[in-house]
Order: sequence, then C-alpha cells, then structure tokens
Amino acid sequence: MLTLLAVSATAQVDSLEILDYSDKKEYEIGGVEVIGAVNRDRNAIKSIAGLKVGEKITVPGPEIAKGIKALWRLRLFSDVQIVQTKTLGEVIFLEIRLVERPTLSRFSYVGVKKNKHKDLNDIVNAVVSKGSIVTDDQKNLCVVRIKEYFMGKGRLDTEVKVNEFPDEVKKGSIRLQFEIDTKERVKVEDIYFHGNTVFKDRKLRRKMKNTKRKGTWFRKTKYVQSEYQEDKQSLIALYNTKGYRDAKIESDSIWRNEEGNINISITFDEGNQYYFRDIKWKGNSKYTDDQLTSILGISRGDVYNPELLESRLRYSLDGRDISSFYLDDGYLFFDIQPIEVAIISDSIDIEMRIFEGPQATIENVTIAGNDRTHEHVIRRALRTKPGRKFSRSDIIRSQREIINLGYFNPEALDIQTPVNAQRGTVDINYVVQEQPSDQLELSAGYGGASGLIGTLGVTFNNFSVANLRNKKTWSPLPQGDGQKLSLRIQSNSRFFRSYNFTFTEPWLGGKRPNSFTLGMVYSDFDYSSFAQGKLGILRGFVGLGRQLKWPDDFFSSSTTLTLENISLDDYARGQFFVQGENNRNVNVTRGNYRNFSIRQVISRSSVSEPIYPRRGSRISLSIQLTPPYSLFRSDDFYVLSDDERQVRIDQENRERGVTNIMTPQEEDFFIEEEELANKFSFLEYHKWRFDAEWYFNLFGNVVLAANAKIGLVGAYNSDIGVSAFERFELGGDGLSNQTVGITGKDILALRGYEVSDIPQNNLGGATIFDKFTLEMRFPLSLNPSSSIYFTTFLQGGNAWGSFRDFNPFDIQRSAGVGARIFLPMFGLLGFDYGFGMDRNLADGTPWSDYGKFSIVLGFEPD
Repeated sequence: MLTLLAVSATAQVDSLEILDYSDKKEYEIGGVEVIGAVNRDRNAIKSIAGLKVGEKITVPGPEIAKGIKALWRLRLFSDVQIVQTKTLGEVIFLEIRLVERPTLSRFSYVGVKKNKHKDLNDIVNAVVSKGSIVTDDQKNLCVVRIKEYFMGKGRLDTEVKVNEFPDEVKKGSIRLQFEIDTKERVKVEDIYFHGNTVFKDRKLRRKMKNTKRKGTWFRKTKYVQSEYQEDKQSLIALYNTKGYRDAKIESDSIWRNEEGNINISITFDEGNQYYFRDIKWKGNSKYTDDQLTSILGISRGDVYNPELLESRLRYSLDGRDISSFYLDDGYLFFDIQPIEVAIISDSIDIEMRIFEGPQATIENVTIAGNDRTHEHVIRRALRTKPGRKFSRSDIIRSQREIINLGYFNPEALDIQTPVNAQRGTVDINYVVQEQPSDQLELSAGYGGASGLIGTLGVTFNNFSVANLRNKKTWSPLPQGDGQKLSLRIQSNSRFFRSYNFTFTEPWLGGKRPNSFTLGMVYSDFDYSSFAQGKLGILRGFVGLGRQLKWPDDFFSSSTTLTLENISLDDYARGQFFVQGENNRNVNVTRGNYRNFSIRQVISRSSVSEPIYPRRGSRISLSIQLTPPYSLFRSDDFYVLSDDERQVRIDQENRERGVTNIMTPQEEDFFIEEEELANKFSFLEYHKWRFDAEWYFNLFGNVVLAANAKIGLVGAYNSDIGVSAFERFELGGDGLSNQTVGITGKDILALRGYEVSDIPQNNLGGATIFDKFTLEMRFPLSLNPSSSIYFTTFLQGGNAWGSFRDFNPFDIQRSAGVGARIFLPMFGLLGFDYGFGMDRNLADGTPWSDYGKFSIVLGFEPD
C-alpha cells in the first residue's frame, strides 16, 4: 500500500511542470482556464486577475501575485491558486483554481415568537441579503443589531448566537439560524431624586413618561437608554417652565440590584428662579408694540417660561401666537427671534427681533391624487385661491374641509407650499389619497313569528347625476361630483315592508355651498292575521341648507319641509297615547293623521375629522313647527254630533257582527277614540332640540368627548294637548325597530337600560328629555380602511311626560365600556356594555343583571 501511494503521488506531481524560479523568463499567455467558479462570471474573474491571452508575463514575476491578491480582495473565495499547466516554448498556459465561499439562502430564528419575525427580518436584511456571501463581520453586526432591538424593549440581557448550516436544498449555500434568548425584562426597581425642592418626587416621576418604576398602573416598567435620556430632558424642561432656566442634572447613577433590576438615582442643581422683566420689540412696522404685547400675553413679573414664550411666538394650537398673526396676513417670510439681552439679579430682559419681509401672494393652487373625485368638488371647498394673500388659517380651514368631504385618507393628506422668494409668491399643492366612501348595508335575521327579515341598503357618498350617461365613470354607479344617493329596502315579505330614498346635492347651482335634499319613505305593517291591525306611513321631505358668514363661517342653516301621512287601522302593536277625558291615557289605534311640518336648524361645527374627532365642537338648535290649526277652528270643531256618533257606532257594530256588539261603556270609549282621531287628524305641535358635542385631545390620540342633548315637544292649545306622535323614546341601543322607529319618534340610546326601564316609554313616549355623556376614547387604529377605537363612558338621562314633571337632577345613570370599528363599506360597527346604576329591578336581582350589551350598526346612536 505504501508503494502504491508513493507511485500515485509521483504521478500527480509529474502532471504539473515545475519551473526553475532561479531563472526568470518571459512568457506569452497562451490560455487561461478557470476552475471552481460555478456561480461567478469566469470572464470577469480573468479580467480581475489581470491575465489575458496574448499578454506577456514574467515567471517568476509580480503578475501572478497581483492576480491572486485581486481575487482575494473580492472575499468571494476561501482558496485562490494560479497554476501553470504547461508551456510550449515561450507560451504558457495557466489555470485559476478557486474554492467559492457559500452564499446565504435563508435565515431563521429560534427562541422568539413569530410576531417579532417581521422586525427581525428588517434588521437582518439591512446587513446581509440572500444570495450574497456572509462574512464573520456581518454575522457579528447582525448580533449587535438584534441585541439593540431587544434592549429597546427592556430586554437588556438578551443573548444571540449565530449557527451556520449547509443548506440541504440548495447546494453551495448556507442557512443561518439566530438563536435568541431574550431573558427576563429588566425592570426599574425605583427612581431616587436628590436636591429637588421645587417639585416633589411624585411629580418628577410622572414627568418621566417612558421610564417608570415597578408598581406603576397601566404602564410596563422597563429601562431603555434612549428613552431615559429623553426623560431627563423632560425633567429639565419641567424646571424651565417654572423659571429655573439654569436647572441641570448634576449627576445620575444606574445600578443593578441582586434581582437584576435597575435602580436610578438623579441629583439636581435647581439654580435660581427667574422672571420676565422688560420685553421690547424691534423690526416691527406692521403692528405696534402694544398690539404685539397684547397677543403675546406675557407681562413684567411673570415667571420666566421658555416653553410658554415659544408657544406664544410660533404655532400655538389655539392660533394665539405672533407668527399666526403675521402669517394670516400674508407675511410668509416672517421670522422672530427672542434674544436675552440682560440678566439682572433674578430678572431677564427680552428683545424680540422681527423680520417681517414682504407679503406673499398665492400663485398656483394644484390638486393631485384625486383619481375618482372631480377636481371642482375639492377646489370649491378650498379657502386658498390664486391671487389672494397667503393665510395660514385658510390652509388649516381648507385641510379641514377636504377631510370633512369623507372621500380622502386624512392621515395621507399632504399640503406643500413651495416658495418663490424672488417673486414673493407661493404655490399651494394639495396631495390627496382617495379612500372608499360608499357604504353597503346587507343583513338578515329571524324574528320568530315575523319570519325572516332582510335589509338591503346602499349609500353612494360621491354620486354624480351629470355622469349618468358617461359609462366610464360608473363604479358601480357614476361618481365624482360629491352628491349623495341613499337607497334602502327592508322587508320580511309577510308583515313588513319599508322603502327609503334620499338624494343630496351639497352645492346647488355649483357656486355656493347651498345644499338641496330630497327624500321619501314608505313603510307598511300588516298584522291583521294576528288581529292586530295595520299601520302605514308615507313621508316626503325636501330641504335647503346654506353656510352662514355670521357670527363666523362655521355656522350653517338648514330648513326642511316634511309632508307625512300616518294611517292606523285597529293597530294594536304600537303605543300612541294621548290624554282623554278625566286625564285618562287613550291608546290611539285607528285613523289617518297628517303631519305637515317645517324644521329649522342652526348649527355650528368646528370638527375636522368626522370619523374620529380629536378637537372642536358641534352645537345645534332646531325647532320643528306645524301650523296651529286649532287657533283657527271653533271649540266644537272636533266634537261629533249625536247623529255622527250614532252613525259611527252602527258602522262599528256591523263590522263586529251581532255576536260582538259594543256595550254602552265600550261605545263611550269608541266615540272618545273617534273624537281624538278627529282632533289629531292634522297634527299640531312645536318641537325643540338642543344638541352639543365637545372634543378635547388630551394627549397623543386619546380624546375626551362630552355631549349634552335636550328635547321638548309642546302644544299650541292645551285643550288639544300634545300629539301622540313626534315624541321621544329614551333607552335601549337607539336602533330603529319595526314598531316605533319609523313613526316619528326620536329614538335616543341610553346605554345600560332597556326601553321599558324608562317609565314614560310605556306611556306613549316623552314630551321632554335630557341626556348627558362623558367618554374617553382610545384609538387602536386610525387607518381609514378600518378605524378602531375603544371607549369608556359615563352617561345619564331621563324622560318625562310633561314639563311640570321635569327634574334635571332625576338622572338614570350608567357607566361602561365599548368599541367602535369604522369600515368604509359598511359604516360604523360596534358594541357597548353599560351598567345601569339606577335600574328598577326586583330585590335580590344579581348585580350582573344590571349590565346590558348594546349593538351599534351603521350609525352612532343619538
């Protein structure tokens, strides 16, 4: 065996020609062959090595060494050799022998949940890419970046190990496995403060928004270096707001205890408290010193507060700042710099150095991104017009109007203002992103004896009548002009049918924001097979609205004329009570009732985001009136004569049959109901509603919402009394049901209570009500394709039959939680769980029965 190995080795050596390196000789390259570069361009390798056929090289010489070094520098190979295969006279043939490094085919993670993989993929892909060579430096960098990622989540002791395996699927490739052990989250055990006399420890800890110690409610405790540095800056800013401009953190210490948690110690040097003294203005020609001082709102002797000073100079949320004062008057190039010119004892003199510059004029206003909505729909909502002076408030108002259209993603709205300083002009570019605005209502349910109930409704919020003949604009109906078309059908084919149509043109005539609304509703209930009669309602309405300029242009006015006919034929399923003789409540079950009314609404809305309002308010006052028919009729107009009474009694007895003839008492009740039906054949009433909503952005996107609602129905003539219709029903989830939702009653939700829990609902509805709500809203997602937020609420309200029974302190209280999901295609979906604190339940009822779930479908209940 040893002999055979020696012979084999000798044969391999003899296959290569051995040169005598003591004798330099020049050769011409006759050929170059590359071996081992399976995944690389061989011509490129030859070029990089600098060895070309026909060129001269010296052996031994520098050319071969340079070629080897050039290939090593690529870091693509684990072995590089250049070998002479043969020589023919002065011609040499070379062979480049390479061993390729494996490329990365894939990577995976062990020890972490899948919800972290996406973030980790972004980290690793930023360092290495699939199909490339992976070096040790790159693997080490991945380890560092992954550790930094988990340290940012409070996992300070995270360990990462990189395992490299040959890829069994792809030859010549490797796969990396990142073995991650995040360990336990390192918590902040406690935070100690020293040297603080101005603020208590509790106040300082609250100011540290990111670094919280153990035991803090609703916040995870963790230590992140970058966030800790931000919190230290917040502490100094807190001192600055109280005049301690020289306050600083003298030292801070961080150490780990035996459990591995972190303790933090911060020592302050508070310094002295300072005050404003003299504030002088320099460079102002447009406005006087007194005008600017009045807007600034800072007086001599006030505590020196740089944060307040900056907010009064630039971009205050309420618009009370010097910059807004100038920018609203076209001074786009305006700048102001507060300079501390003197510090005397504890007082500071400030000089406001102003550069007013020229007034800028709007040159071009462009709109981009509106793929479906016609440009004139957006342009007519803008307050910025070419040729006008630049105004910051006009841009803010234009932004609000675009969002309120409901056709565009509010989060993606971009307003660009490129400036031409030489010409003193500015262009305003509005970049919008279309979002779905149409809504579909499709539902079915089983209602026991009522059978299957189906609902189909569509609302096209960006409809276009003008494009009815233009098939290219149909998607699925013509769109782009901002008109609104709503169609709704509800039926169970046996007892109930309802049809609803509404059309709104927001800019009647196209020149002014004067809206025109036209609609019709027809509903029919037939329960005669249950001996419970019939109910039919036909309603038509037309409305005109316009934007007002006084007191400001947030006000609007709308006037609606309604013609309605309500037909009852022994209808026993409703509760339409009126007051009869001897103050007896009579349930109206028959007759035709005509409701001709005009409704006037004055409202003011400064809310800029209708789906999730963060600031602003909505306030409206409405009055609905019918003609006062009774004032023009005699007292005996509604009283039946003896002959008329007898005729109606005889007719009723014939319909009943000889076996069911009315008794004398039943005849009296029958005539009383007939006279009441005659009395209310033309409904007369005056109806008032006041609604107010306020929104406050507390922090981040968390919003506090408060609203109040009050309503009253009155009669012109006390002898006639209040109508059985157009009353209020308070309670339940506010969803319209089959029997009362379409009969002229205002349906108002009261979370935590059933409709029957409010006594007045069982007596035909209320003539006066009040309702108050306080909500805290927490958004989970504000994406326009699915806006989701949670809410906690306090609510109270009640309803009464007359004004003399009204007691504003008699409130049915509730508290609870809820959630809302807004899907553009389906509108608002959600639920509430309300705990009715004042429900009148039987003694011994468990506390769980005081709670009630409410469903929200398609709209926010009133």
